[in-house]
Amino acid sequence: MPPRFTPEAVRNHRRYRTLDKYRFVAGFLVLPLAFYAVFVISPFIQAVYYSFTDWSGGAVANFIGFGNFVKMWHDERFWDSATTSLTLLVLAPLLTLVLGMFFAYMLTAGGRHRRGQAVSGVAGSPLYKVVYFFPQVLSVAIIAVVWGRVFSTNSGLLNGALESAGVDGPAWLGGDKSLALIAVLTVLSWSFVGFYVVLFSAAMGAIPQDIYEAALLDGAGRARTFFSVTLPLIWDTVRTGWIYMGIQALDSFAIVLVMVPGNALKVTPVFLYERFRDGQFGYATSIGVVLLVLSVVFSLIIMRVGNRDRIEY
Repeated sequence: MPPRFTPEAVRNHRRYRTLDKYRFVAGFLVLPLAFYAVFVISPFIQAVYYSFTDWSGGAVANFIGFGNFVKMWHDERFWDSATTSLTLLVLAPLLTLVLGMFFAYMLTAGGRHRRGQAVSGVAGSPLYKVVYFFPQVLSVAIIAVVWGRVFSTNSGLLNGALESAGVDGPAWLGGDKSLALIAVLTVLSWSFVGFYVVLFSAAMGAIPQDIYEAALLDGAGRARTFFSVTLPLIWDTVRTGWIYMGIQALDSFAIVLVMVPGNALKVTPVFLYERFRDGQFGYATSIGVVLLVLSVVFSLIIMRVGNRDRIEY
């Protein structure tokens, strides 16, 4: 009952106060959770259902069990795209996070020791953070178009520079699959490294200066300070960034679709899009379910492997 209708003896009881507190919190959460259930949870449930049907966009969707998944298991095109996506899943977070931590450390603690400061960033650190973060404000489609021109075989900036040095540039995007994979990996890392520079800089900036002063008094250099002090203290942030970047690597749809021509390179989201374009909605939805499961498994593995005792400071 509402408090104004509740007897005084019951209203002052500890159990009633506890229930009243949770009722107050639930009153604020019910509307957001309802929207989340309708617009987020419901589409996931529908996707799982349609993955077990032969739905082709019409009003009828016949239940076929695991037929779509069996078809996927024997589809060489799916495995080719999945191999590329898994390669990006391993390499893109590794390259991007290493670069992000290196730049963040240099901007936060890699400069010369200044008077009154145990650590300090390189000169111009605030400006560098803005420059590194700039790709985050650009559309993914714009990034793909610009980098497509950079890697263009005939008129690209990269091959033009190689030609001026007397070297014939390769067909980065339309020839060897490994070259196209390198190009996509480069663009992915360039696009997201600025975000992790800012993220890791914020985490490093929260580390008390006393800890750095103690390491400096013990004679620790920059490398030893990073691996023994900085990295353990920001490990939770690194693990979160690892998961986020892995999901971004799996979702490299726009970059590959816009930048890489034809069938030079396929990732699983592009393969899924082509099945939708061909009217194989049920089959495409089953591929989406596999991507969802792969993302969840990847996140659980990172959370499990990267789990360690939390360090308080």
